Amino acid sequence: MKNRLIASLVGGIIVFVLQFLSWAFSGVHNGEMQYAPQQDEIMQSLSGYFKEDGTYLIPRPAPDASSEEMEKHEEEMKGKPIASVTYIKSYDSSMPRSMFRGFLVDLFLVFMLIYILTRGGNPTFVRWIAGSVSVGLFTFLWVPYTDRIWFQMPWSSITGYLVDAIVIWGICGAWLGWYFNRRRAVVA
Repeated sequence: MKNRLIASLVGGIIVFVLQFLSWAFSGVHNGEMQYAPQQDEIMQSLSGYFKEDGTYLIPRPAPDASSEEMEKHEEEMKGKPIASVTYIKSYDSSMPRSMFRGFLVDLFLVFMLIYILTRGGNPTFVRWIAGSVSVGLFTFLWVPYTDRIWFQMPWSSITGYLVDAIVIWGICGAWLGWYFNRRRAVVA
């Protein structure tokens, strides 16, 4: 158990640091947060319309629309623009709390990855990497890519997640593969 805790802690730190670097310095997530020159006017307008936090798909039929109204809306929307807006009424920019929570999530994810991959014994170095990247790709395909399929999200808004799924989880897998197989390498 001690080895799993050490591996989880170091793996969580690796994932957290690489995730931070990916968002803060690499630029791969820039397409997800594009700049709007009229942002002040847009926010003022949105604040006049949205009264609570939420993600809004615009335009969209009312929640109580009949199936006929939904079909009519779908037909009228063909070839027209849509927007997905996440509105937060009061942004909390507490970076230390967000970083702490993010680290705890990364720590838990690495711990769960170790649990999953060691159910049949200790995988080889290559299988650690393959398993880690597979988990990263699983999460990429489940949320960001599925959003692309259903809501036609632009590639630029999900490319960073694909890079992270492969690079960050690949590096984490390399760490885990080395750590759990270091004795095997010395013996061989």
